Amino acid sequence: MSLDQFQPLTVYSIYIASTPEKVWEALTSAEFSRQYFFGNTVEVEPRLGGAFILRTPDGALHISGEVLAYDPPRKLAVTFNVNWPELIEKLGPTLVTYDIEQVGDAVRLTMSEGHDRPLSDDILSGGRSGWPAILSSLKSLLETGKPLVVNLGPPQRMLDALKAMGIKTPSA
Repeated sequence: MSLDQFQPLTVYSIYIASTPEKVWEALTSAEFSRQYFFGNTVEVEPRLGGAFILRTPDGALHISGEVLAYDPPRKLAVTFNVNWPELIEKLGPTLVTYDIEQVGDAVRLTMSEGHDRPLSDDILSGGRSGWPAILSSLKSLLETGKPLVVNLGPPQRMLDALKAMGIKTPSA
C-alpha cells in the first residue's frame, strides 16, 4: 500500500497553542487519546509498516491499520480500517494523515482523510461529523488541560447508506 493511491476527500486544519512534540504525543499516546477520542485509545507501533490500532473504552479492537508515514513530530499517516464486517471490502481502505507544523507560537495540525475510490457524501458524513469533534477536543485538552465532552454517534444517513450497500453495522 502506498500514500499516492489515496485521494483526500476530507481535510481539516486547526491551530493549537502547543508544541509539535506535545501534539505528536497526543496523537500517538494511549493516555492522551483516551481523553479526547471518545474514550478510545490509540496504539502506534513507531516505525514505517508498524501497526496502528484504536481500541474502544472496553479494550475491543475498533480500528486497525498500518503506519505509512512516520516522521516525529511532523507527520503521521496510517490506514484506518473500521472493524465492521464487509466495510473494508466494499469501501476500501481509508488513509488518515496528520501534518504538524510550527506556525509562530502555535502549531497548525492538518488532518486529512483519503480514500482509494470515490465515496458518497452520505458515507463520508461519519468522518465529517466525528473528526471536527475529535480535533476540537484534542485542541481543548492541550490548551486547557480539559477535553470537550461531545456525545456523538454515527450519522443516520451514513448508517442508511451502508445498509443500502449491504454492509452490516453494529447499529443496523
